[in-house]
Amino acid sequence: MSYEVLARKLRPMGFDALVGQAHVVRALRHALDAGRLHHAYMFTGTRGVGKTTIARIVAKSLNCEQGVSATPCEKCAICLEIKENRFIDLIEVDAASRTGVDDTRDLLNNAQYLPTRGRYKVYLIDEVHMLSTASFNALLKTLEEPPEYVKFLLATTDPKKVPVTVLSRCLQFQLKKISKEVIADYLHSVLSDEKVEHDQGALDIIARSAAGSMRDALSLTDQAIAFGQGVLRAGEVTDLLGVAGRDEVASLMRGLVAGSVSTVLEISADLALRSADFGEVLKGLMEALHAQAVQSALGQTNADFSPEELQLYYQIALIGLRDLTIAPDERSGFEMTLLRMLTFAPERDSTVPPRLDRESVAEPDAETGPAQQAQGGDQSETIAQAQATESGSPSQSSDELSEHWFDWVARLSVGGVTRIIAENSVLHRLALPDVALLLDEGHDTLLTPSQIQQLQRALQALLGEPVVLTIEPSKLSTETPAAKRNREARALQVRAEQAIAQDHVVQNLLDEFGGRVDQISPI
Repeated sequence: MSYEVLARKLRPMGFDALVGQAHVVRALRHALDAGRLHHAYMFTGTRGVGKTTIARIVAKSLNCEQGVSATPCEKCAICLEIKENRFIDLIEVDAASRTGVDDTRDLLNNAQYLPTRGRYKVYLIDEVHMLSTASFNALLKTLEEPPEYVKFLLATTDPKKVPVTVLSRCLQFQLKKISKEVIADYLHSVLSDEKVEHDQGALDIIARSAAGSMRDALSLTDQAIAFGQGVLRAGEVTDLLGVAGRDEVASLMRGLVAGSVSTVLEISADLALRSADFGEVLKGLMEALHAQAVQSALGQTNADFSPEELQLYYQIALIGLRDLTIAPDERSGFEMTLLRMLTFAPERDSTVPPRLDRESVAEPDAETGPAQQAQGGDQSETIAQAQATESGSPSQSSDELSEHWFDWVARLSVGGVTRIIAENSVLHRLALPDVALLLDEGHDTLLTPSQIQQLQRALQALLGEPVVLTIEPSKLSTETPAAKRNREARALQVRAEQAIAQDHVVQNLLDEFGGRVDQISPI
């Protein structure tokens, strides 16, 4: 006997065997058992989720010799004929191959005749959105007022292409994509019944690659069984489908944490040798980043990345996935995405030990650590003097506080949003361990608890002692480091313009050639 593929062998014959469409099954069961029958049903959803299968079950339920119900007997002649695709009153049409209006008219001309054997004459039109406009117009009248013995079952993957006039005359059911967990559980039960040795990792990979389609999952399973000679292993399924397994994704994550360009490029080269689908690899990386982002949002401390890194890497991966189609080749697009992550990674606090052997941070720290400690000690002495001054007077002057803050900001090991906050703040109060800052109110939207913690850790590293930092938005009258930098830049620009205006060589050139100076920019 010839082999029957799993997708056909396991095609559900009744509602009980359907997987992942409980909302549709419930509605149809109640309607069939109560006799509340509509003349036209529209089943929509992606490929392989059960649209045609459900339509055939409905046709069987309508014509079973035991009567209309949600549980056809599966034993009568009509049930067997429908199962074997030879029931004369079930007219199945592939609209993709019969799009013309003449085909539709020939089909509908037979609707006026009574069923030959069954209770109802059922028209099952698959991929109905492929019909031409003229075909839809020809169908519309019959669909609106069909004979009482005619039922229409329409299926489509693209309901947006179906005219609204047709949709409004149908009872619509949206079939959902089947979740990865449901697919994996179903494959486990199928393979156990088939006596096929398998591991859970292989099922998870197939379920993810199926993208919500049970038919695709079963087809991939057939392919994987043949590839593995009757055994399903995660490594072999990964090689077969060209996707990244958990090990590859974990290695990529470690490479990103370590800031190691060589690591991520080596992984990319290995994936290219296996002809991996780089788009699927990026999706796997995004899933891992999402999992860690959820951990971070829930307050769990075992995440390898900061919240800022997770958000940045996820956004870069999302854009990289979109741009793969226009990259010179997928590998180069994939590698540029990873390099972009490493290039624009936020600076990490030097006081936090590197996670998973971050190369770019760990090596320099070993050399510069003592110097940084000494620098921090010198700064601590400065702060001690400032506190001594404070204890002898009601308060430190704003000029003294500003000088302290200008010096600290220049030496802080922070970047990104944290540096923007520091440069747009002024030192309001200093009484170690308490440090109070006032943030320019125009930048208050940047202030988050995470940013305060990062700046506090950076100050502790700089001063060499504990710091309790508070930051309050305020309308500032004191100059911030950012304002000071801008002021000095403007002054430098003015001096440069004056120097150019007074330069005799420049003036002679302008006079000789009739030119003018439009803009003076620093080099």
